[in-house]
Amino acid sequence: MPGNTSSVSDLTRGSSRAVVLGMAAIVAILVLAGVLLFLNLPDTNEYNARVSQLFAENANLTSPAELQLLEILAQSGTVNAEVLVSYRAVIFVLILFASLLLITALVLVLALIALNRKLAVVQKAGIQVSSLVISRGERKVYINDLEFDLTEAAVETLAVLAEARLDGDMMTGVQLESVITGRKEVDCDEAAGATRIKRLRDSLGNQIVSELLVRNIARQGYVLAVEKDVIRMI
Repeated sequence: MPGNTSSVSDLTRGSSRAVVLGMAAIVAILVLAGVLLFLNLPDTNEYNARVSQLFAENANLTSPAELQLLEILAQSGTVNAEVLVSYRAVIFVLILFASLLLITALVLVLALIALNRKLAVVQKAGIQVSSLVISRGERKVYINDLEFDLTEAAVETLAVLAEARLDGDMMTGVQLESVITGRKEVDCDEAAGATRIKRLRDSLGNQIVSELLVRNIARQGYVLAVEKDVIRMI
């Protein structure tokens, strides 16, 4: 299994590099967007400068109403500056949240990709079974440290597959049905054997375990993907 282990390690390192580069790219893009946005926002003192210019250019405005108007303009300039400052703070918070959301999305997507690749490697290599004990009397099977309760039909199906594996054989659906029912192969069909395999997998419950344990070799038959010396029937 060293080759598979190195493959998984390479995938993990590759995914880690992709995550780092992706996060760096996202942060760089958002920082650039934020800088451009801040640079294009009007200066907080621009309004006050225009009001000061208005005062300087209209020194002859001396009536109470005109002075009051100029005073209102000056006060509104202060308010406008405060609003622009708050806008900058809001924009900064939004950019920060956008960065966190994009980074989180990137990490999740890459994690899913890495998980799918690891599952593909595991599926290709098969399940590593160190002990497979089939108890017909108790109608149970013990796979490593896992215990599964099976139906009587499922136990018989698994036992036949185990005996075939000990003999180095594969079982087609027809052969499986013939051995279990005691009928001749000509009186059995492939669909009946396939149904027994499906019910066995359903009894095992865990889809990954069942699919990797009971392998279907195209146009050859069914086989237990375990070593002969780990099988024991009681």
